[in-house]
Amino acid sequence: MPTLPRPAAWRLTATLALLLLLAGCAGRELAVHDPAPAEGLSIERALILAAAQNALGTPYRFGGNSPAGLDCSGLVELAYRAAGIPVPRTADDQFRALPSVDRARPGDLLFFDTAGRGKASHVGIYRGDGQMIHAPGRGRRVETAPVEIAYWQERFLGAAAAAP
Repeated sequence: MPTLPRPAAWRLTATLALLLLLAGCAGRELAVHDPAPAEGLSIERALILAAAQNALGTPYRFGGNSPAGLDCSGLVELAYRAAGIPVPRTADDQFRALPSVDRARPGDLLFFDTAGRGKASHVGIYRGDGQMIHAPGRGRRVETAPVEIAYWQERFLGAAAAAP
């Protein structure tokens, strides 16, 4: 195999390193699966979605996990509690503890790095039809949001399923 002159080898090595670095910065692709009506949802998923739906309009409150006020992981805790499924309290603990899935189904959790620190700082509940229910932040209320927008796609870390 012929050897490259030193400057060419250095440029090739630098280019490969840059490509690897850029690939490492890319988030995982957010893939979803909306079951056909005939497939149905488990009772647990139906309860999770009903509780999350009932929370729409609830004011954001940091550390909140009750109808008086919710943060993003508190919304998850409240909704999963309604289905009898215990989950860790914070978004990052939920992300690390719950079983990951390649394709989110309604009732699964979607995790995002919104703080740029390489860990889950936001979580939403996948509602189906490309929408999630989440508690977006101070001064806002629990709402639905499309998951296909660039903001969420660029920050997506992964999905998890704690419900059957």
